[in-house]
Formats: sequence, structure tokens, C-alpha cells
Amino acid sequence: MARKKMRSQLDAIDQINITPLLDLTFMLLIVFMITTPLMENGIDVTPPTMNADKINTEKVTKNLTITRDGLLTYEKTPINQKELLATLRTLQQTTPDAVLLLRADGSRSYSEVIEVMKTIRESGFKNVQLVTLSDGKEK
Repeated sequence: MARKKMRSQLDAIDQINITPLLDLTFMLLIVFMITTPLMENGIDVTPPTMNADKINTEKVTKNLTITRDGLLTYEKTPINQKELLATLRTLQQTTPDAVLLLRADGSRSYSEVIEVMKTIRESGFKNVQLVTLSDGKEK
């Protein structure tokens, strides 16, 4: 007579089901792929279009934004003109080779952008780049 072996719970499991692990991994990948671009430009601004050079990202860059409502934000923090002047003076002293990226909504008036540029100039900041959207034409 043949012996029957009763399978107990103590027997080793010889297979690992990785399907739930892969499902979780792909879900996290998709979530991060969707949220990362939103975090980069969290402020709703539509710069004007222009054919310009690409921004050099090798240096330290700081973002200054003029929103559609005319509010100033420095690195996603609301700021007024006086605070901006003090902040830029401090930045100029601590990191003189930093690049300031000025993004302004296309609906804002030219005089508002010039007022912000005056404040930047008063702070002693020299390296300022205006951010625009590409018009699709390559140089």
C-alpha cells in the first residue's frame, strides 16, 4: 500500500506570488509620473511665446513669478516688493552666481514686469532670465 503524505502548514512554500507587488509598483510609478510635472509649475502662469535659448540648469536657479492676478511669488512663496528686495539682496550676497528666472503671465502689463525688474536691479542682482514658452520654431 502506498503512503499518503498529509500536507501540513509547516511545509515550505515553494512559490512566491509577486503580482500584488508589481501592481503596487506600477501604481506608484503612474502616480509619480502624473504629480511630478504638477509640482514643478505649481503656479498657474502662461508666459508669452518667443523663440529663445534653452535655460541653463547647471547653475543654482531661483524662480520669481508674477501670477495672472498680479501677485509676486518667490520659490512658490507669496512675497511683496519690499520683502523681494531684501530676499534678493541676501541671495546676491550668499550665492552671487545664482540665476533668477522671472516668469510672468502674458496677461500682465509691461509696466508691472518693469517694476519687478527695477526691484531686481536695486538688489544688485545681475543674472536674470525671462521665461517664455517656445513658439515651436527652432534656431
